[in-house]
Amino acid sequence: MSPKEIVKLWVDFFNKNDYKSISELYSENAVNHQVANSPVTGKENIKNMFKEEFENAEMTCITENIFEDGQWAILEWKDPLGLRGCGFFHVVNDKIIFQRGYWDKLSFLKQHNLPIE
Repeated sequence: MSPKEIVKLWVDFFNKNDYKSISELYSENAVNHQVANSPVTGKENIKNMFKEEFENAEMTCITENIFEDGQWAILEWKDPLGLRGCGFFHVVNDKIIFQRGYWDKLSFLKQHNLPIE
């Protein structure tokens, strides 16, 4: 599968709050670094991260654009509350080995009535 196809699956699983399926898109030693948070390393830790996030907030990823360049896919997204962001996915052998996401954490916490750290 192409990186773009992997990211389309990622969005589908994300919007279903399916932390088990989304985690299967990652390699065993993958790194997910949402720049507002510390990096999360390892498929099992990434699965637990998504499980916790899906339990804490109702999130929807609306795709604006997906670009592909070699082993990389770039996702530009928004959500129904107006938050916008982008994610960079490095995909090798049909698995995400690295992901970095940029979004406004303070706006996210306020929109979901979560405690501000």
